[in-house]
Amino acid sequence: MELVVKISSEAHCHTMRQCKPGVRESYLESKFRAFCHEMYNCKFSHYYPICACGPNPSTLHYIINSDILPETSMCLIDMGQGLHGYGADITCSYPTNGVFTEKQKQIYNLVVKANRMVLAQLKPGIKWPDMHLLAERVILEGLKDLEIVHGDVDEMIENRVGFLFMPHGLGHLLGLDVHDVGGYLHHHPPRSDKWGLKNLRFAREMEENLVLTVEPGCYFIKSVLVDRAVDTGIDIDKYVNVDKAMEYAKEVAGVRIEDDVV
Repeated sequence: MELVVKISSEAHCHTMRQCKPGVRESYLESKFRAFCHEMYNCKFSHYYPICACGPNPSTLHYIINSDILPETSMCLIDMGQGLHGYGADITCSYPTNGVFTEKQKQIYNLVVKANRMVLAQLKPGIKWPDMHLLAERVILEGLKDLEIVHGDVDEMIENRVGFLFMPHGLGHLLGLDVHDVGGYLHHHPPRSDKWGLKNLRFAREMEENLVLTVEPGCYFIKSVLVDRAVDTGIDIDKYVNVDKAMEYAKEVAGVRIEDDVV
């Protein structure tokens, strides 16, 4: 596990250095794969790579990887290599031209803060759903400072407003499979029925030597905030400045920062 994570981390750094406007998303995918193969004879991806730019980071499992990278856009690069049956799962986010706009920097720093806050709290005995709620709190507090959401943060957490901006679980078990088994066994806590929390792939207490991902994200998804394609029951108009959220979406459709941890 340690070796495949090291290889994947180096490949991400190499891919980031190759990123430039005007190339296809598949160019970044090919650079990642080639590095792993050339440098380590590591031939197989652990899952289908996600190389998303422009509006595409707002699609959580975007795998088309065919668009041209625009001049001012965020890239969300989710790739991990496989080795001897084990696999990594790492996500980086960065601007195509290497320079953050103010809005991109604000959202990026917010997601990094959520990631680091969770990592600082992780230890045996900690409940994983509590870590998801911590990430939501950090993101909602930051969005409130940016006047994208408004209202009491505790009330927003209770009413699941965080799901609108992070519509996936905080992370998952990792090992022989990218979403490894052991999430909801009969002697573990059951899956929640609340938005966001029910997206968690496990609800266990942390144990020593568990391998998992920590991957908070913040996305501005038009189909959720504007089109209301998902009937969440969340009072979007009460809590969200939709116009301002869509202003941010033009520059930063989504940011995710994913680390593999023990």
